[in-house]
Amino acid sequence: MQSKRLLLLILLCSFSLLSAQDTIRWVQTTPGSQAFKVREPVLRVKPGTVIITQTLMGPYYTEEGGAWPGEVGPIFVEGATTKDQLVVRILKLTPNHHLAPARINPNFGGLQTDSRLRLLNPPIPDIRFLWRIDRQRNVGLLDLPKSRLGKIQVTLSPMLGRVAVAPRNEEAFGGLWPGDFGGNMDAPEVREGATVYLPIFHEGAYVYFGDAHALQGHGEITGTGLETTVDVVLQIDLIKNKQIRWPRIEDNEFIMVAGSARPLIDAFRIAHVELIEWLEQDYGFDRWEAYQVLSQVGSSTVANIVDPQYTVVAKFPKKYLPK
Repeated sequence: MQSKRLLLLILLCSFSLLSAQDTIRWVQTTPGSQAFKVREPVLRVKPGTVIITQTLMGPYYTEEGGAWPGEVGPIFVEGATTKDQLVVRILKLTPNHHLAPARINPNFGGLQTDSRLRLLNPPIPDIRFLWRIDRQRNVGLLDLPKSRLGKIQVTLSPMLGRVAVAPRNEEAFGGLWPGDFGGNMDAPEVREGATVYLPIFHEGAYVYFGDAHALQGHGEITGTGLETTVDVVLQIDLIKNKQIRWPRIEDNEFIMVAGSARPLIDAFRIAHVELIEWLEQDYGFDRWEAYQVLSQVGSSTVANIVDPQYTVVAKFPKKYLPK
């Protein structure tokens, strides 16, 4: 009996040590990245590691405003190769700041006057709105002194605007860019409980994340969400020897593909073609039958219409997948 108790104690201790080794509490202290590219990693992790951390704080999030702090990363994933795909499970996103600035601007946004062509339209004013975050009630509040409503309260749904790997070859993209590497997709679907799958273009993957929004509507039409900082719990993992070409997203309800391009119709096409191929390759659908079924039960959202490339998310309900 005593030997059994000793064996159980040893097993429990071993499990505790394994759990501790698989979980890292870490906060980046070096300056944030302003571009997605291969550079010296800020952290190295093994596949399966859970990282407890936070997005970067900076003057951008203060009452006065200021410089953008950049993104967390890159994180080097040991054993990641270009034959694999990266898995980022978003286990927890919790706002940790009381402010969320959001801006309208004459030179940025989906409804601006064309910056490359002089028109007679009056320009959009440059206004910085300061939303207040009530973390206890999970709501954002904004005074609307010029509107009949007077003020508004909205339920928060935190998300990460940017999850990325280093782009292919020697490419480097500024933080506003989305693409096949992920990047600034600004998709509200990239939230707590979702899993993001990304292609890998370099050994180690070089993972970036950040640009947290406490809330953002589809399209991000002004060019900003409720920009804030969050506590983050992520699990970084790999699917070995299985390549993909564009970012995939999965939650309890949908499998999804994010396509990024201009014009918007090309982003739409990329997302849906890739989703059909996912149904064909992983779920046993005939290609043309997948095309037919997706046309009837699928849905799509416009993630952003403001970035250098637009992003569309194509969705297939998981309830129609084979068991």
